[in-house]
Amino acid sequence: MNTKIAILDENNIVQNIIDEAGLVIAQGGLVAFPTETVYGLGANALDEIAVEKIFKAKGRPQDNPLIVHVADFNIEPLVKEIPSIARQIMKRYWPGPITLIFNKSDLIPSATSAGLDTVGIRMPSNIIARKLIEAAGTPIAAPSANISGRPSPTDVESCIEDLSGKIEYIIGGDKSKVGLESTIVDCTCTPLCILRPGAITIEMLREIDNRVYIDKNIMCKPKKDFKPKAPGMKYRHYAPKAPVKIICGDLEKTVAKINEIVQNSMGKKKIGIMATDETKEKYPKGTVISLGSRENLDSIGRNLFEILRGFDVIDVDLILSEAFEEKGLGVAIMNRLKKSAGFDITFV
Repeated sequence: MNTKIAILDENNIVQNIIDEAGLVIAQGGLVAFPTETVYGLGANALDEIAVEKIFKAKGRPQDNPLIVHVADFNIEPLVKEIPSIARQIMKRYWPGPITLIFNKSDLIPSATSAGLDTVGIRMPSNIIARKLIEAAGTPIAAPSANISGRPSPTDVESCIEDLSGKIEYIIGGDKSKVGLESTIVDCTCTPLCILRPGAITIEMLREIDNRVYIDKNIMCKPKKDFKPKAPGMKYRHYAPKAPVKIICGDLEKTVAKINEIVQNSMGKKKIGIMATDETKEKYPKGTVISLGSRENLDSIGRNLFEILRGFDVIDVDLILSEAFEEKGLGVAIMNRLKKSAGFDITFV
């Protein structure tokens, strides 16, 4: 398949490119496109055959549900009801990096919801994404635009690397501003439950309802028979080619443990180290890349997937990562790190 690639300036969008890509969606094809979280791989959310093409292109497990992206607040046809608490979240955080789970209407095919009676819906803040949805004339089902299991793409180059020749169209824009997939909140239960942490944190959501809690399956390794209600809950995700190990504990002890592992591996393995600005000079050996400053978790979240993919380019044998406090955005960062490591964590 020949994949058409078009790069757009988000401040000066060429509408005929958007219209052309929208027609691809409307006719049952696949389009990769930018959002503020990560790049998405889209198909007509209401077309079961089109949606099944997403799973094939990505190599994605069929029981992993997709998120439906919309361009406005008119989601009533897609769901059975919108609880008042969900409307409050929509009013405050849409458009933006948060997905809400509703009981789905009959318009949503089984392939989109992975056989569940519920569906996740979000309105992206990225202008290219919303204009594409409008041009397609249909909600767009879109997981991340990568081969399943790999780190999610935050730039168009990563989409091209993974999907060129497998889909009809790739639209490029700016690098994703958030860099982590959207927060997912289950609005079918009381109190609300976070199924995937993201940039809209539990602390932010508790300003609306202080009873909001995080699903216990998020931060631990799920059982084999676990049926995911949202993307990213069951399978190993965000994984580079090399295995990832997290070193967790006091920062001084963490640095010492990483240096010990690197020293013991000298001459045997090429080690990559995911450090921070505060610690990068403390590793005399290994290939050290800083995620950013611990004082700015936004930058760490934005850089995480890009750096994981970067270690593939330099072909390391093992990646060692410092851990982060599971508070605020740190919950989402650690969720992604634990998934990328397959929950291989050493405590010091």
